[in-house]
Amino acid sequence: MSTDTPRQLLGGLSAADFLREHWQRQPLLIRGAFPDFESPLSPDELAGLACEDNVEARLVEERGPEGPWQVSHGPFDEATFARLPERDWTLLVQAVDHYVPEVAALLEAFTFLPRWRLDDIMVSYAPPGGSVGPHVDQYDVFLLQASGRRRWQLGGKVPDDAPILAGIDLRILETFEVEAGQDWTLEPGDMLYLPPGWAHHGVSQSEDCMTFSVGFRAPSADEAVTSFADYIGEQLPPSRRYADAGMVPPDDPAELDDAALARMRALILETLDDPAQLAQWFGRVMTQPKYVDQLVPTETPTDPEALVAALQEGEVLERSPGSRFAWRLREDGQATLFADGDGMECSPGLARALAGPQPIDVDMLIHHEAPAILARLFDAGSLGWPWDDEEE
Repeated sequence: MSTDTPRQLLGGLSAADFLREHWQRQPLLIRGAFPDFESPLSPDELAGLACEDNVEARLVEERGPEGPWQVSHGPFDEATFARLPERDWTLLVQAVDHYVPEVAALLEAFTFLPRWRLDDIMVSYAPPGGSVGPHVDQYDVFLLQASGRRRWQLGGKVPDDAPILAGIDLRILETFEVEAGQDWTLEPGDMLYLPPGWAHHGVSQSEDCMTFSVGFRAPSADEAVTSFADYIGEQLPPSRRYADAGMVPPDDPAELDDAALARMRALILETLDDPAQLAQWFGRVMTQPKYVDQLVPTETPTDPEALVAALQEGEVLERSPGSRFAWRLREDGQATLFADGDGMECSPGLARALAGPQPIDVDMLIHHEAPAILARLFDAGSLGWPWDDEEE
């Protein structure tokens, strides 16, 4: 794999050009985005992941024994794969970057986008004819062809109420018309970017067709409103209530008049319109781990001095697979470090370092608050010793 610059990754476009012209606006086909690409994962290894507990995996059979477009959920076993036909099915495994470091390394090619926007890398395998049907996703996605060939057809942007097939566990569009010039077959290393809401249909053209889907998280409006209201509500005193001091006698006691609605609206808007609280909530929401059970908290509190001693002896801490970090500068000059849905105050230098890609080693100790912060992150399961060290 070689991605020296975003221009190579983006088909000759600069990051700024891509974000202005394509991001959330138009699809982009990129030939040779990853030149000489070789998949870091084999089909057998993907199937092995799909057999493990706590790994989210689905099997889609276009002509399943129980009906068309049958969807089964893992974990699977060898007997499941042994009964499958030679074509027309797809295995989907979510968050493979959480389990395979070589797959996770692909995310470093997308640093022209905010890291906290990245969700995960889903990997799909399909023999000839394998597909999940024409459908629409409500998030941005880069579709990297890892092995074999897959034909992609695009049908343009479709409305939210576009009819879907009833009675199946997939949101397959009832009608799908391919737009002129939007029909391509991708080879290994080719990549297709799709913005939200764009109808698309991918069909495997050869054996061992594997596609890596780099997806991005974007809370829906209803999720955001509900979540932020809950976050704010937990911090409000019970005395903060609707009030109508100074009102005039009503013409009709049963009428909800404009003045009452204005008072209620003001209460809600004044309560929610808090930029500082919004930033704290947003940092926590966008760093929440995809799978909470992947974080393993310590059973007893960690001694910060013991961590310092280990780092001074040459040990290195790692960010746990699936952990998410971000940071924000506060008005008081300090920063909030967000990690896996939590927020903690620290210096901007330490926040930037912990949320970045650099190793977590003795160099972190130049920040006076580092021992306490590192111990807190270690206890939460956001940081840990390398797997090799643990096995030893």
